[in-house]
Parts: sequence; structure tokens; C-alpha cells
Amino acid sequence: MNNSEEQLITELAGYISSLVPINVEDTRNKLSSIMTDYHVTKVDKHETHPDLDEKINMYLSSKRLEGLSPITLQGYELELNTFTKHVKKKVENITTSDIRIYLGNFPHLKMSTLGRKLSVSKSFFGWLAAEEIIQRDPTKKLKPPKEEKRLPKALTIEELEMLREACVTVRQRAFIEILYATGCRLSEVHGLNKRHVNQQTMSCCVIGKGDKEREVYFSFKAMYHMNKYFKSREDDCEALMVTERKPYRRLSKRGIQREISVIAARAGLEKKVSPHTLRHTFATLTLNNGAELVAVQELLGHSSSETTLRYARITEERKRDQHKKFLVQ
Repeated sequence: MNNSEEQLITELAGYISSLVPINVEDTRNKLSSIMTDYHVTKVDKHETHPDLDEKINMYLSSKRLEGLSPITLQGYELELNTFTKHVKKKVENITTSDIRIYLGNFPHLKMSTLGRKLSVSKSFFGWLAAEEIIQRDPTKKLKPPKEEKRLPKALTIEELEMLREACVTVRQRAFIEILYATGCRLSEVHGLNKRHVNQQTMSCCVIGKGDKEREVYFSFKAMYHMNKYFKSREDDCEALMVTERKPYRRLSKRGIQREISVIAARAGLEKKVSPHTLRHTFATLTLNNGAELVAVQELLGHSSSETTLRYARITEERKRDQHKKFLVQ
């Protein structure tokens, strides 16, 4: 019998004796006899509880079978691993208060980020409850935090031109034109290969959120700079965007972000510019130019038009034009 088993027997015998009069030694002997069929390991308070680890693995396996994208699964795994570092209990013992306290450990995060953390917890515990692994869902009473209603910070036409003029290499200009013309997410562009580009239709297919495929389009300007970039390359790498130096390989998502930041800094733009800023710019300028909301929704890969409507912020000048054009006198 190991130390953990002996400690458990002592604690059980002590607890029973506090409830009813017993012969402690006889009770210990009886418990020892029962324990011969079991192996007990004490969980250290500073370690992740093995039960929680096991349930997380079961959950992720289930979601993988449901067809969730690798990117989504990776995000779920990272968040749940963070959760295990703060909450060290069996899943059936985790309470609503435990989750509230956990979320309260991140006062520096935006409401939208906290909302995503809660969303993962709700998905995990909701699945455990649905599978009848736990009797009740501790996240059921928790409401998502109220998100800040901030408008996406798109570039103006002037700022977009400043960004273009700040490019000093063929590679940089191609990156700007590809991200702006397609309106793609960073993860979508990162996974593209040269062979995915259809030169005739000036388009390509990308895999978006929820593993959904959609067609996106390049402008003449984007095609020109992209082909110029292809001709300047001296590598055999299949990736659309590759590293600047040998050994040439697919440029990481962080590498693409860094390249855009360097260009923006050279352009002297005060606002933060990222690949997602160019996606916002594509949506805003396209809608301002008269594109149909449903068409832009499809181009962006949004499942709901409500998401696309966030970009439908028109300039004061266009508001005046619309008022003059459509007001019934």
C-alpha cells in the first residue's frame, strides 16, 4: 500500500469517527482490505487534474470528428490548456464561481477576448452535460460580456495609396495588393499556393472559417504585381508567400503581419495596420462604392449579414450624395 492510500484510509476513518462512534482501528483494517483492489494516486494541488485533462481530450476528439477546422481546434485546445492552469479540479466539481474567478484573472483583456474565452468554456461544459458526463452545466448561468461597439478601422483611399507608395520591393507590393483585392483573412492567404491562382478567371478558392470553401477574386493591379513577384522569385516553394531569405519556405502568419507593419511604419500611418485592416478596407471601400451587401458578405465568407453590416459605414460626402439622390421631394 502506498502513502496516498494510507493517507486516504486515515482521512476516511477520521471522518467516519466524527459522525458515529466506531472502533477506528477496526475501521482502518476493513478499509485497508477494501483498498487492496484499488490503486490510489493523490493529485497535487499545483498539478492539472488528470480527470480534466482526460475530458478535454475527449471533447477535442469529438469536435475533430464533427469536422471543426484545425485552426479552430487549436484555439480551443490553447484556451482549455490555459483553463487547466487556473482550475485544478475534477470536471464534476467545477462550479460557476470557479469559472467566474478564472475569467476575472484577465482584467487586461478586451471584452471580446473574454467573450471568446467564455464561449470555449460554454462549448466544453455544454458538451460534457449533453454527453451526461456531468449532471449540470456550470456555464449555463454565465452571460457573455458586453462587447465594445467599436467600428473596424479601415484605411481611407488616401491611406491605402500611402501604403502602396511605401512598398520598396516587388514582394511587399504584391502582399498589399493580394490582401486588399481579395479581402481574405490572414489564415486564408497563409494557406494559399501559387497553383491555386487561376490566371484566366483572376480568382482562387480559399478555405475559410468552419472549413468552408469560397472563391475570391484579384484585381488587375493585384494580378500584375503578384505575377511580377512570382517572376522575381528564385525558389521552388509552392507557397504563394515565401520567406525573403534562404532556405525559402512558406512565410508564417506572424511573418506576413510583420511585413505589413513594416510597410505601414514606412508610410507614416499612425493607426495600427495589419492584414485584417486590409480586409476591413476592402469591405468598407467596396460597400461605399455601391456593392450589394449580400455580395460582399459572400466575398468575405461571413455566415451572417449582421457581421458584414459592421463595415457599412459610409463617409459624410457619400451620405449627402445618397440624401440628394434618393430623397423624395
